[in-house]
Amino acid sequence: MPSSTSSFESFERVIPDLPWRRLALIVTALTFLAAVGWEIRCRAWGYAPTLNDTPDLWAQQRRAVRPDSIVIVGDSRAHFDLDLDELEKGLGSRPIQLALDGSCPYPVFADLVNDESFHGTVIASLVPGMWLAPGGPLLKNSERALERYHKQTWAQRSGHVLGMLLEEHIAFLKKDDLTLPKLLGRIPLPPRDHTEGPPLPPYFGSVDRERRTRMIDACAQPGPLQDRIKNGWPLLFTPPPPPSYIPREAFLKGMGAAIEKRFQDTAAAVKKLRARGGKVVFVRFPFTGKVRELEDAGTPRAGPWTRIINESGAPSIYFTDYPELANFQCPESSHLSAPDSVEFTRRLVPHLKAALAQ
Repeated sequence: MPSSTSSFESFERVIPDLPWRRLALIVTALTFLAAVGWEIRCRAWGYAPTLNDTPDLWAQQRRAVRPDSIVIVGDSRAHFDLDLDELEKGLGSRPIQLALDGSCPYPVFADLVNDESFHGTVIASLVPGMWLAPGGPLLKNSERALERYHKQTWAQRSGHVLGMLLEEHIAFLKKDDLTLPKLLGRIPLPPRDHTEGPPLPPYFGSVDRERRTRMIDACAQPGPLQDRIKNGWPLLFTPPPPPSYIPREAFLKGMGAAIEKRFQDTAAAVKKLRARGGKVVFVRFPFTGKVRELEDAGTPRAGPWTRIINESGAPSIYFTDYPELANFQCPESSHLSAPDSVEFTRRLVPHLKAALAQ
């Protein structure tokens, strides 16, 4: 009886006699046609080529920070509402955009403060409910970006560079909107208990290599996309109920302790940066409609905002204090349109200069 080894060595695969070259050309042509068809379909839906705002892109900008840089940290409002060209004209230096959509900005701010070489300027968007988030997705978004910055490999860097070349020309490369799980998630289903949270907003902004984000026209103008995003904010801005597996009192006590620590850590971080010559200014960007009702009710200005400013001693700009900043309308209640972001930044610059001179 032959051994298994001898049987293996005597095995010879028979390659079918087929027109392989022609088959390869057919497969290539079909793949190309399918990709072109999908690209046409995605553009018909309103998508356009733009970069994905990935942790790799964020890490690229974080590496651009120099000891005396002007750095923007915050949430999506600082991301959409600040124009880098206008800031450079007014402040004399081009800022680095490190704001992250749907995130708690504190970890990024703390990372800058803990970089002993940094003694520059921080423009920080302060949405109290997001800045004080003690955990959950808001914190994880910032921590994910920081982890990529501190641990990014050369393979990841090179993949990011190649990816940007494709993303700038192909509309269907939208990791947050056009993957199969995301497309399946669009199937309308009735609300069910014990399922995932409310859906995140779809694509409504373009991103360039400096992470300057601009609202697309389909969102800036009245229509289905604007309505979808506007109607989605109330669910996202409504805190989830306490988990059932933890006693309510214990949960609230733990949350309160974590938030109290964030107040203290923020004040200490501001003072630490200012002690070595750095500057910080907190900014409250425009928000309107239902979002304003929810935020003003949940975190009124006299509450967390005022406490952070008082305890940190940092200068601040609250948009409603200045008529030239207070009258901007957010198309979907939370961010400025691309043209308005330029004008808003132009009007904001004198107030930034005055605050930073303190």
